[in-house]
Amino acid sequence: MKITYNSPVVLTFTLICTVVMLVDSYSIGGFTQALFTVYPQMDYTDPLSYFRMVSHIAGHASWGHLVGNLTLILLLGPMLEEKYSSRNLLIMILITALVTGILSATVFSSGLLGASGVVFMFIILSSLTNFRSGQIPLTFLLVVILFLGNEFVSSFAADNIAQFAHIAGGICGSVFGYLVGNGNANNKPAIFS
Repeated sequence: MKITYNSPVVLTFTLICTVVMLVDSYSIGGFTQALFTVYPQMDYTDPLSYFRMVSHIAGHASWGHLVGNLTLILLLGPMLEEKYSSRNLLIMILITALVTGILSATVFSSGLLGASGVVFMFIILSSLTNFRSGQIPLTFLLVVILFLGNEFVSSFAADNIAQFAHIAGGICGSVFGYLVGNGNANNKPAIFS
């Protein structure tokens, strides 16, 4: 038996996040804050602001934050990448990053870093893997109630967690699940092809 790079998008993303955390841990000067954090009131004249709209998903506040996100990404990602294709999953990740980045910079007054929005997109998308046109899976409804309901309630707490990114990621996952889960015979994704 040999070890295979079975899920290129998920494994490469995991590697990038880990390298960013390693560099940040051993550098002086806030590497993650400079390149991998979205700040409120975006500076439209700074080209890095546009990069951060997507790059924020690779930066994490701590090793615990990183490990928590990567655990779920590595658990759910390979199944999603196999079902939807590497290309489509990468597009979904980038769109989710962009949506959460834009919301953070334009609507909310706190910074944003980490892949939690992507994690919630994966969670909701995975609950829709059996989606068929005209049907709503009960697992999807329960996951929405448990995960997104909890995030909505938690959003009223005074903490440093950007629940809006979790909720936005979950909404992205449900939209992607609806768009690509068209119930066709060969289960090929209907979008991003």
